[in-house]
Amino acid sequence: MATLHRVTLFSIPNLQSRLKLKPHLRCLGGINGPTSPDLIDLEYADLRLKPLYAASETGHVRIRQHVNPLSSSFRVPVQPPDWKEVFRDSTLPLMVDIGCGSGRFLIWLAKNSPQPRNYLGLEIREKLVTRSQFWVRELGLKNIHFMYANVMVSFEQLVSSYPGPLSLVSILCPDPHFKRRNHKRRVVQKPLVDSISKTLNLGGQVLIQSDVREVALDMRSLFDSYDVFKRVDQIDSSLTCDSEGWLLGNPLGIRTEREIHAELEGATIYRRLYQKISQSS
Repeated sequence: MATLHRVTLFSIPNLQSRLKLKPHLRCLGGINGPTSPDLIDLEYADLRLKPLYAASETGHVRIRQHVNPLSSSFRVPVQPPDWKEVFRDSTLPLMVDIGCGSGRFLIWLAKNSPQPRNYLGLEIREKLVTRSQFWVRELGLKNIHFMYANVMVSFEQLVSSYPGPLSLVSILCPDPHFKRRNHKRRVVQKPLVDSISKTLNLGGQVLIQSDVREVALDMRSLFDSYDVFKRVDQIDSSLTCDSEGWLLGNPLGIRTEREIHAELEGATIYRRLYQKISQSS
């Protein structure tokens, strides 16, 4: 078994430290407090995306919040791109964000992370991907790419073709599909976890997160059932958890838009970080 090292994802100040400089924003949810859009703008302020809204028709898009990934229109696997054209250096470690939404979260990481890494955002809503790619081009970033894809059918084919190692997979606040008959539409199913366990580099990590406890427990149950994964807090004691093993803080230093909204509403964010400790059989 490979030696397991102390894990450090990012050492970037999170929103809480930035809010210390803005006392008028501390009163979250009050009558005069900021709304979700206010906090999202603050979280991603240094990306300076607002001026780009008027530069393209993709600035403001109307999207469906819920998409059925089992629909026949989403069942055709996408072909891998020419990675050498997509990234400046296609041999760098890769982070894949499954269900990347608007893409702001991943763009922020690509712009601010001190680690040499490429970023791939996979999203099933095509309009969001079009806008994200427009932002990437306008910002001149060469370490990030977004793709319109259904990970249920395309994840393994895409990631296994990448020349470098897969070092991190994030699945953050996926669509909960609340109705029991729609649970099969949830993105974290055994075939996807199988694919992640095969393609993730030894020592690579998986971050799962949801503001819906039932969904978080469902994801946790699946990843806990794989011997190749171990909770990172059991390897790195600096990562603190509650009594149920949920991480108490955000290890990435930046919040997703859904996370911002959920915390503003007073919801609990359930997180687990796993590390691959052995090769899958």
